[in-house]
Amino acid sequence: MADLAEARSNMVESQVRPSDVTDIRIHDAMRAIPREDFVPPGKRYLAYADAPVEYAPGRALLKPRDVAKLLQMAKPVKGERALAIAAPYAAAILEALEVVVDRLEEGDLKTVPGANYDLIVVEGAVARAPEAWLKALAPGGRLAVVERDGPVGKACLYVRGEGDLGRRTVFDATPPLLSGFEAHQGFAF
Repeated sequence: MADLAEARSNMVESQVRPSDVTDIRIHDAMRAIPREDFVPPGKRYLAYADAPVEYAPGRALLKPRDVAKLLQMAKPVKGERALAIAAPYAAAILEALEVVVDRLEEGDLKTVPGANYDLIVVEGAVARAPEAWLKALAPGGRLAVVERDGPVGKACLYVRGEGDLGRRTVFDATPPLLSGFEAHQGFAF
């Protein structure tokens, strides 16, 4: 286990901190949470690699750098209510930051159980954030997701304002698309 603790520390020092993740709370959580617990036993050796790691068919943990940057841009606050969609590792980090987390791992990920979330985070790319996710945000709520319809995706932060919704892109990322969230190509006249 000492080797894995060292791997966690190296992950933070070589992948997270050099990528402009300055939130010490995220560093500390990533050093403490065993990432290998979120992947199948045969893939534990990949838990700290600078690559997405598939943990279930059509589902992968984001690269450590990407999950850290996604959480930092979302600015989680102690006591907030969050929804983690296909995001078991991000959920554990948020819980370490004392955020109350609901998890959506099974069934139709496009349908959100409940509403008024302060934060929604997704580990995996989607072609475009579904309307149901955006409607589930409380006023001031944020959705942190990677939108991807080509080889490179954009990490997007949506913010629910008073009667409107803002969106900005923050960084490039290349996570695998979540199963069922691929872009649908079409032809229009």
